[in-house]
Amino acid sequence: MSLEDKIRKVEPYVAGEQPKVPGLIKLNTNECPYPPSGKVKEALRLLEEESEKLRLYPDMNAQELVDAIAAHYGVDPERVFAGVGSDDVLSMCFLTFFTGGEEILFPDVTYSFYEVWAGLYRIPYRLVPLCSDFTIDPEDYIPADKGGRAPGTIGGIIFPNPNAPTGIELGQEDIERIVSANPDCVVIVDEAYVDFGARSALSLTEKYDNLLVVQTFSKSRAMAGSRIGFAIGSPRLIGYLKDVKFSFNSYTLNLQAIRAGRAAVEDDEYFREITGKVVKTREWFAKELKDLGFEMTQSRTNFLFAKPLFMDTNELFLRLRENKVLVRHWDRPRIGDYLRITIGTDDDMREVINIIRRIKGED
Repeated sequence: MSLEDKIRKVEPYVAGEQPKVPGLIKLNTNECPYPPSGKVKEALRLLEEESEKLRLYPDMNAQELVDAIAAHYGVDPERVFAGVGSDDVLSMCFLTFFTGGEEILFPDVTYSFYEVWAGLYRIPYRLVPLCSDFTIDPEDYIPADKGGRAPGTIGGIIFPNPNAPTGIELGQEDIERIVSANPDCVVIVDEAYVDFGARSALSLTEKYDNLLVVQTFSKSRAMAGSRIGFAIGSPRLIGYLKDVKFSFNSYTLNLQAIRAGRAAVEDDEYFREITGKVVKTREWFAKELKDLGFEMTQSRTNFLFAKPLFMDTNELFLRLRENKVLVRHWDRPRIGDYLRITIGTDDDMREVINIIRRIKGED
């Protein structure tokens, strides 16, 4: 066996570009257009005065942050798991819960990291096609012997809600149907974008031991650079996650992230202020795009999934780029005609509208 034969090879996840271009309107990675809470800055300033603590390892459980998250969401701390961004949390979930050898299910149009983790951990999976309108049909995740359309044994289920990149929300009743019909496998609801107008499934974690809800500080709490994510579920599931985490790397969240995360989650007023701004701007921008000749899905996120009807999508993507507007475009089946456009500040989005008008020759 050669050296190459002994190396694990995977197709890596391709993240959105992070170019350093002066004057760029960057709307391709769904970052928050506003800064973190002022209390985050204050927490980090106070930590500078205690810099001698950085010589010590951080708390393995990130208990200070876990307690703050638990208090905010009204759950016991034993039901909370904290990790280095929701990607770290989700990766630990794949490694922990999807080991039975049966196929796991997730949508064919969704967060592309799911396929990467399945490949990395050698987990069999099946892509479940979205409906023609990009919605999730819960019947596709319910076993055939329970009246649904999913053949065979299900090894696990994961989907974002709202979904990405479509931005569409699956209703609470449909989520509960999926969870209740699959008591013998873990169902993970990835709620990275839930804070922009969707309803969280967190309340269902009290009722179902097989449900895990994962969220992030990267979007609605404006802390993508700090890498903070968390999961909420039954103490049993959280315990299994910790066992795997501590077998992989005991010290993950650093002290700065723990302190900053606690400050962010405790400033609920600011959190509501900036998410409210994003939602208001999103609704205005959606109306403007429709008037310019776009069709789009009903977004409950901090982005729009929009299809231009007046010109080729890739051409518009390139023309926007020439005008220093960076959005996301996937040249893939089903979604190649769409752009995913992050919601920025009001000034950002007004400028994008003006640029599209010029591209169309209307200005």
